[in-house]
Amino acid sequence: MKVFHYIGVFIKTLLRTLLKPLSFVPALVMMYVIFGFSAQTGPESGHLSYQVTHAVVIVADKVGNLELSDEQIAHYTDKLHPYVRKTAHFTEYLLLAMSVALPLYVYGLRGIPLVFVAGLFCVGFACLDEYHQSFVAGRGPSKRDVIIDSCGSFVGIIITRIFGFIGRKTIFAPLAKKPKKKRRSRSC
Repeated sequence: MKVFHYIGVFIKTLLRTLLKPLSFVPALVMMYVIFGFSAQTGPESGHLSYQVTHAVVIVADKVGNLELSDEQIAHYTDKLHPYVRKTAHFTEYLLLAMSVALPLYVYGLRGIPLVFVAGLFCVGFACLDEYHQSFVAGRGPSKRDVIIDSCGSFVGIIITRIFGFIGRKTIFAPLAKKPKKKRRSRSC
């Protein structure tokens, strides 16, 4: 049984020394991705999201055996395009929030403080992102987008809290337990 204890201690130490500092890398990647999308001009951004919407409609047509005509595909693409754009905002910030909240959770920030710190960071980044768009041709800041981004952020934080709690109670429970100290008997 001592071997399993030492293996557990080794794994815990390895995770803390190697993975904890690297846990912020996904958040940096997500911020870079979001910034990259925001740096696209209005026509570039609209064309990209239109292509994504068109692909979604074509996949839905094939999966559902709908046999839509080209005109119907164009109609549904036009109709769904705004929803795909807003879903992209929501999803980007959901992923950003998860990639921000997880390292904070790993470093011991939990409960309401986690929601507050990660939420404040993500909402602040959303505001800065919309401000950044005011300098891009054909783009402008939108309060609606900040609200959508914020909703995605808070959903991402809640998901992280749920998975963190479940993981702490199941998979990582043996690593969370501290070994009991042995009492030394005093001999005279």
